Amino acid sequence: MNEYQVIFQPSGRRGRVQEGKTILEASRELGVDIEAICGGAKKCGKCKVKLEEGFFEKFNIDSRAGHLSAFQPEEESQFLTEEMIGEHYRLACIAKIQGDVLIFIPEESRGAKQICLEIGKEGRVFNLDPAVTKYYVELTPATLEDHHGDYERLREALHEKYGLPENLGIDYFCLLQLPNVIRDGNWCVTATVWDDREIIHVEPGLVETVVGLAVDIGTTTVAAYLCDLRTGETLVRDSMMNPQVRYGEDVLSRITYHMMNDDGLERMHKAIIKGLNTLAERMTKQIEMQPTDIMEVTLVFNTVMQHIALNIDPKFVGRSPFTAGVKSSLDLKARDLGIKVNKCANVHTLPVEAGFVGPDNVSVLIAEEPYKQTEEVRLLIDIGTNGEIDVGNGTKLMCTSCATGPALEGAQIKFGMRAAPGAIERIQIDPETLEPTYKVIGMEEWYPQVQKTDAKGICGSAIIDVIAELFKSAIINKSGRFNIKQLEEKFPRVRRGEDGKPEYVVAWAAETSIGKDITVTQGDVRAVQLAKAALYCGAEYLMEKYGVTAVDSVTLAGAFGSYIEKESALVMGMFPDCDLEKVQAVGNAAGDGAKLALLDRGKRREAREVARSVEFVETAVESDFQERFALAMAFPHATHKFPTIQHILDQIPKR
Repeated sequence: MNEYQVIFQPSGRRGRVQEGKTILEASRELGVDIEAICGGAKKCGKCKVKLEEGFFEKFNIDSRAGHLSAFQPEEESQFLTEEMIGEHYRLACIAKIQGDVLIFIPEESRGAKQICLEIGKEGRVFNLDPAVTKYYVELTPATLEDHHGDYERLREALHEKYGLPENLGIDYFCLLQLPNVIRDGNWCVTATVWDDREIIHVEPGLVETVVGLAVDIGTTTVAAYLCDLRTGETLVRDSMMNPQVRYGEDVLSRITYHMMNDDGLERMHKAIIKGLNTLAERMTKQIEMQPTDIMEVTLVFNTVMQHIALNIDPKFVGRSPFTAGVKSSLDLKARDLGIKVNKCANVHTLPVEAGFVGPDNVSVLIAEEPYKQTEEVRLLIDIGTNGEIDVGNGTKLMCTSCATGPALEGAQIKFGMRAAPGAIERIQIDPETLEPTYKVIGMEEWYPQVQKTDAKGICGSAIIDVIAELFKSAIINKSGRFNIKQLEEKFPRVRRGEDGKPEYVVAWAAETSIGKDITVTQGDVRAVQLAKAALYCGAEYLMEKYGVTAVDSVTLAGAFGSYIEKESALVMGMFPDCDLEKVQAVGNAAGDGAKLALLDRGKRREAREVARSVEFVETAVESDFQERFALAMAFPHATHKFPTIQHILDQIPKR
């Protein structure tokens, strides 16, 4: 019987599955949760999945609709619309594997609802000066003697009462509604004005509530914040996997997908816009509002995500000299992008710095404000699929980007998963017995306090933990290789997998909810080494070019930045040595920066200034990059000293 490659997105789980098995059966084999209330009896229609067509170079598979069994109209049509059928949606309990396929599981079909760790830093101070403001005016009713138009009457009233410009503009679609709205309000209206330049909405009577949406579009995770523009309060937080993940797990694979498929850019653009619309709808619903109540949107992203979201060809960003289609900040109409908020709403995007260092890094900088300090030299690391690094202070700032890959966020790891119920989020290993202690999201007690857990996989924070713990316990050596010969006979958790390669058993099948052992493999260790080496090299180059051998503090940002155990990160060698008391994790600083830009026009000016002043360093073209990268692959580093954690390194058992 033939076996075929099956890849599930957005989880990144993949494996070979026997021909003739259903997608639902394949998902269970590979530890992927698909909602199936009826247990696969073809009755509930909850297991909708989408086959993605095209050649995916990163995975070297050609995914086609013909690689699934034929569509069954009688059983599937009642649950799928004509549009969904045209887009290759299928029921997972019916469609059978007949070739290599890449399957995307829509959010509503995922069994384990994701918990995106996008909590930012509390207590950031900012000026409340949003671009969007509401103004209430009482107009003089029109008469036969007064020939003013409704727009001119409103514009003059706003100028006289609030000092707004005499030449204040008005959005065309707002103008279309204006005559009726003024009379519905009996000549008393509330005008929403954007940036003191344009009337974008008019409502009858006095209306005080005004909201905006700030969004950080990460390569893997999209984090959104619905904010009250009058008070600065965050009303709703929400997040989702970036729906583009199904087209590639990193920025280069998405550029490749665009270049290998004629409609690749259009598909990815529509996917993220649909995701933004989904977030806007469900977030406003939580506070009994409508998406049309959203009056402005701010977006931050890396340079490639920016291009795809704006439907700009990204291929030149991926080629030397890595030129962006646009570097400056932009103000666009939401309707032009297809974002379904208020039709006249503005979308503001922060500027690009250079190369792959995009608005998301500018967003981190305006949140953390290193340019307002002159004493200490700071190292800021935004950990994500595309990592950004900054070194400096108010005297000078330097930045670079590195292809970290999605391993630290759970992808490319055999049992890696996003942060969701069932994900192991913390791990410790006893250096003597090599037995683990671990904590699962959704459970209060740690294993082995509770013998049976809901464990399904390992998320980002625990991936960092477990690699550091494997090294501290001498299960792996400085080079990352398993000490398999010394340990496999004495310790059952250290063994060879079905492929004959070393692995460590974090959880036995009897402990888990997936009925199989959860392991960390030699391949997993290598994937993490590649990610941490990229971050370390980026920091090393920046520090050298800045002229310092050490930094005064390290700030870790990113979707799971607040959940990283900083000692584990330093033991792994994710960044150069620093006093652990000077290492802080600030959560999603890029998301915080997006909120600040939404709430304070001054932050937009700061963003433009810092994007112009920061000095970009392209590390990949350095002549000794490969040599340095190889040295940084070691734990914590092949040659560099780490006095801060030397006492920990000295306690590592000799194998």
